[in-house]
Amino acid sequence: MDGNKETPETNGVPDQETSGRISPKSPRESLAPEPAPPPPRSRHVRNPIVVALNGIMMILVLLALGGGGLVYWGKLKFSERGPLPQETTVIIRANSGLDEITSVLMSEGVITEPQIFSWGVRAYRMQSKLRAGEYSVPAGASMQQVMNLLVSGKAILHPFTVPEGLTSEQIVERLREEELLTGDVAEIPPEGSLLPETYLFTRGAARQSILDRMRREHDKVLADVWKSRREGLPIKTPEELVTLASIVEKETGKADERPRVAAVFINRLNKGMKLQSDPTIIYGLVGGKGALGRPLRRSEIDGETPYNTYVINGLPPGPIANPGRAAMEAVAGPSNTNELYFVAEGTGGHVFSATLAEHNRNVAKYRAFLKANAAAAADTSLAAEETTGNADAASDELDLLDGMPPRDPSKPVLPVPKP
Repeated sequence: MDGNKETPETNGVPDQETSGRISPKSPRESLAPEPAPPPPRSRHVRNPIVVALNGIMMILVLLALGGGGLVYWGKLKFSERGPLPQETTVIIRANSGLDEITSVLMSEGVITEPQIFSWGVRAYRMQSKLRAGEYSVPAGASMQQVMNLLVSGKAILHPFTVPEGLTSEQIVERLREEELLTGDVAEIPPEGSLLPETYLFTRGAARQSILDRMRREHDKVLADVWKSRREGLPIKTPEELVTLASIVEKETGKADERPRVAAVFINRLNKGMKLQSDPTIIYGLVGGKGALGRPLRRSEIDGETPYNTYVINGLPPGPIANPGRAAMEAVAGPSNTNELYFVAEGTGGHVFSATLAEHNRNVAKYRAFLKANAAAAADTSLAAEETTGNADAASDELDLLDGMPPRDPSKPVLPVPKP
């Protein structure tokens, strides 16, 4: 035998003597196929950088899941019913930032979780769109509803009513007395340039802005009325229409009388008669102050002023008040009558007549009415004197004019609100 003798094998299986000791197998194990060897382990699995990256990715996934859950929870809180038990008024000052607005809402009980409100507003990118104003927040309003309300700017609207027949000076005085408005007016507007109306404004609005709106509305209404005026009127310009309308406005407070009063003045102008309107004398005496506060004297009736229509011919140089739309329409379309006179009948209206004789009879009736009232007042005063010991002489002084005193501006026929 030589040294290259091969190791004996049986069917390719090493002999027990050469392969060492072998554990005996059962017949079934002997017949089963040998399992495949495991694949070699990659060196990258053991790399610490890969391990760290895997850990970071796991953390990021967990954070994303947690953040998504937090966002979902915050959105639910932002839109859930709020804590307000009843409607509440909240005032957001001008130039307020998000933090200041959040603080106001907290103090008024509108929200209870300021951080969520602040986050929600920023998430919707609305922090620069919240508007100042006075807001009515409904009961149970969610934080999202509150945000939408402040973004909309739908603040509470307050009315400012201007009765017909006030002078521009009186209107400015009322504006200055309105505490919810701010600032002053640059100057008193020209007489007759403002439209009496009810104007709506938000708290903190500028007085000048309300005045500017009155002038714009006046110009619009006057343009409309002037276009629709009746042909053949002795009114040459829109300014003359306003002047006569202001006289009509001061002569009567009854809406159904305006076209008839306007017709009397139109008829007088057509005939070249003096207008003889008491309110024009008063305006010539006190100007924009409005009321005289006493009966006119004979010397004032005969006195010459640019506005005394008992002395001058035609219209005065300008309006004596600010007429409303109805008075302007009455002048543009007066009643179709031949009446030239009217006098107060004692209960708020007037009696009209076409002849001087008829007018004088109506004047006599009115004076008798005034005397009867004066006598009744004297009897009442005497009874009070006997009861209390105080004596007040009852005056039966009569207004020398035959017309009705100017309408009391404190008892206006309020116009329809204008937003």
